[in-house]
Amino acid sequence: MLTPGRSLALHAESGRELPRVEAFSGLYARGVRPRHGEVIMVAGRSGTQKSGFALFWAAQMNLPTLYFSADMSAFTASSRLASMFTGETTEQVEAGMASGDRDRYLEALADSKLTFAFGSLSWERVDEEMAAYVELHNAYPEVIVFDNLMDFEGAESDYTEQMAVMQGATDLSRYTGATVIILHHASDKSWDARTDPWSPPSRDQVKGGLSEKPELSLSVALDPHTLEYRVACIKQRMGPSDPTANTYALMYCQPDKTRFSATRPTS
Repeated sequence: MLTPGRSLALHAESGRELPRVEAFSGLYARGVRPRHGEVIMVAGRSGTQKSGFALFWAAQMNLPTLYFSADMSAFTASSRLASMFTGETTEQVEAGMASGDRDRYLEALADSKLTFAFGSLSWERVDEEMAAYVELHNAYPEVIVFDNLMDFEGAESDYTEQMAVMQGATDLSRYTGATVIILHHASDKSWDARTDPWSPPSRDQVKGGLSEKPELSLSVALDPHTLEYRVACIKQRMGPSDPTANTYALMYCQPDKTRFSATRPTS
């Protein structure tokens, strides 16, 4: 039991703002303030580069991060990261690794603080990976990414299990002080998905209504023709948000390089 003053003193550090990423300047300009120790959801329809967005965000912050990937293979995730750091396409990275030019890519990844855990997602597996991480680093990760919610055991279509995952993510964040970023799907079958597929889905289109649970929920969409990447804040506990997702920050995506930028790339 804590008095309000003691609670504020103990948790002020955990609530500080996360390191800013240059590509997200438009998001910050709209009053979005991702913070340490929050649960953050990134929701979008299929094929909207949610994994690339989360991977880029984590890599750019470069905080000690444990990334659980049930959605990407080990080679896909690592080659995307190498592509991001070198500016080469993932195809070029793959060809370079096959031709024996491995040292250059390994050097590019040397300073990364990301640790990956691949395969099926369950809380037993999370406990095991967390224990291994603490054994290796003698500390909890500062960022934990779950890619994605519906890949958790039993949560493919069961609302009760999905709610349990969200509660588990919240408990994990509170216990470790880590920022938990969890990826989730929005409906591909709504009217908006059919008539306006390149706009971020509104809060009511996020499957299961689960975007209401985190402190911060972001809705993302990619226009494959212009490569404009649109990010809307549909829930923010301590700042402005727009549940309709009609107001959004604009950035640009290079899917073949897993890069995002505030301005249109010149090449």
